[in-house]
Amino acid sequence: MKLGVVILAAGLGKRMRSKRPKVLHPLAGRPLLGHVLEAAMAIKPTRIVVVHGHAGEQVRAALGDVPCTWVEQAEQRGTAHAVMQAMPELADLDRVLVLYGDVPLISPTTLERLIAAAETTPLALLTADLPDPTGYGRILRDPTGRIERIVEERDADAQQRRIRESNTGFLVADRACLADWLSRIDDDNAQGEYYLTDVTALAAADGISVASARPDSLTEVSGVNDRVQLAALERAWQRHQAEQLMRAGVTLQDPTRFDLRGRLSAASDCTIDVNVVIEGEVEIAEGVHIGPNCVLRDCAIGANTEILANCVIEGARVGADARIGPFARLRPGSELADATHVGNFVETKNTRLGAGSKANHLTYLGDASIGAGVNIGAGTITCNYDGVNKSRTEIGEGAFIGSNSALVAPVTIGAGATIGAGSVITRHAPAEQLTLSRARQHSISSWQRPQKQQKS
Repeated sequence: MKLGVVILAAGLGKRMRSKRPKVLHPLAGRPLLGHVLEAAMAIKPTRIVVVHGHAGEQVRAALGDVPCTWVEQAEQRGTAHAVMQAMPELADLDRVLVLYGDVPLISPTTLERLIAAAETTPLALLTADLPDPTGYGRILRDPTGRIERIVEERDADAQQRRIRESNTGFLVADRACLADWLSRIDDDNAQGEYYLTDVTALAAADGISVASARPDSLTEVSGVNDRVQLAALERAWQRHQAEQLMRAGVTLQDPTRFDLRGRLSAASDCTIDVNVVIEGEVEIAEGVHIGPNCVLRDCAIGANTEILANCVIEGARVGADARIGPFARLRPGSELADATHVGNFVETKNTRLGAGSKANHLTYLGDASIGAGVNIGAGTITCNYDGVNKSRTEIGEGAFIGSNSALVAPVTIGAGATIGAGSVITRHAPAEQLTLSRARQHSISSWQRPQKQQKS
């Protein structure tokens, strides 16, 4: 069976009170619609069609690399009307699954369960018993339990509103049957819109048995209409991710103060302290300890390395048994070998630091290749940018760079060389030699400190 997925993402999202389209508001660092597209792709449909409307150009620009077909709903006339816009793109398919761009936590497992429920009938709905079904359409069943129709809350009477089994909006239908039902829907309701929920009554009237399935959790079918609901889903998603990590052998000092806004691959016996933010693709090996208030983005950390408090690591690779921070910043292109030390207020960018090398204090290392066993003194900087071009600094194994040195690139420091503290190095420093670049020190015995003039 060829399956098509339709994602309805044309809503205005007025209650978000934002210029940004609702489906582009981030949850765990990704747009709401991005989560839905990921779930859709996981079930491997033949085609995905996204129906956009408000600020559609922004939506397409943000998610244009996703393999899907984009269709515009220029006039907002309800959910059935939105699906109608997608149907021409699905003419060669067998079944249609309808998803929602503002219901981000639906899982592939639940979608597969819903699809399986529709294997022997032309229509299956995803329903849920909600503690508070306010705002949701209610599922009406006959005395035998057969689904008869869905009534929207605004059209429901008092008895119907007490029903807790609610329509989530997700459905799977035979494409040809769905096209027929859509053609028969009218807008005779309180809102004057074409409701997709009317499909259920039409199917029942045609004598079709409407199947149903349930989600694993209610968060899967929770939508986002305002920022309060978005924040609630953010916490639900983060708690789920935290539980998965802990079950995989990671210690989280406080699961409520952990934020995963990308993908984290973590080996066992890692420890993550409070207020750590993970973004992009991050990999941490066995025994890594990450201190509080750190941000890790698109990086890899080797086994038994310790990241102390308040570090920012982005686009970097750190070897095993290293010690980073506190207050260190590793920028893109930084590659730190095993047993390296990068201490407080040290910044690296596009720099390779050899095994056992150390830069423990107040240092900037940019566009540098540094051998093994090098000691970088406090206050050292590589002067890598002349305002137009960037140049590299090469430091050989075992070199010792004295404090407060400026290495003006392009420049090479030989293996085993020593640079005297306070030097400005502009030429090659030979291996195994002391190189200095200082003004001669003078003491003037007759000098007197200026005195403030007394006011008359």
